[in-house]
Amino acid sequence: MKAKGHVFKYGDNVDTDVIIPARYLNSFDAKELASHAMVDIDPEFAGKVKPGDIIVARKNFGCGSSREHAPLCLKTAGVSCIIAETFARIFFRNSINIGLPIIECKEAAMEIEAGDEVEIDFDSGKIYDRTKGTEYQGQPFPEFMQKIISAGGLVSYTNEKVKSGSN
Repeated sequence: MKAKGHVFKYGDNVDTDVIIPARYLNSFDAKELASHAMVDIDPEFAGKVKPGDIIVARKNFGCGSSREHAPLCLKTAGVSCIIAETFARIFFRNSINIGLPIIECKEAAMEIEAGDEVEIDFDSGKIYDRTKGTEYQGQPFPEFMQKIISAGGLVSYTNEKVKSGSN
């Protein structure tokens, strides 16, 4: 699995209420939620993000409430991966559960800048900043997590397993 796109950069402690403010949670439509992604921290994000783009942030990305809406709206907006120094634990699980790849790498989170073109190889955990010509080693996904993400999330993965009759 790979991802490639341009970077949107954020700092420490980007919480779920910044990713998708509670005032927009009256909709169950993922596209509607995506149209309000990051609005309080980056009002132009939803209009600028393109399929495949990548978010790079510092520490504790996704802290706050445990809403699945946060990773879902980013994935629906077109974000192909989030790189951060650390993630809030519930955001980490919710991201995998909805099929949004995330990867922890302190050096990449500190050095990659907004606008850089970045490529990630999830099998190896390698992160390539094509703009600067630098390479970072992130934590690769275990095979079972790659399968969940490739399937589009835990529900799709489970449905595939049930249909195929495998464990």
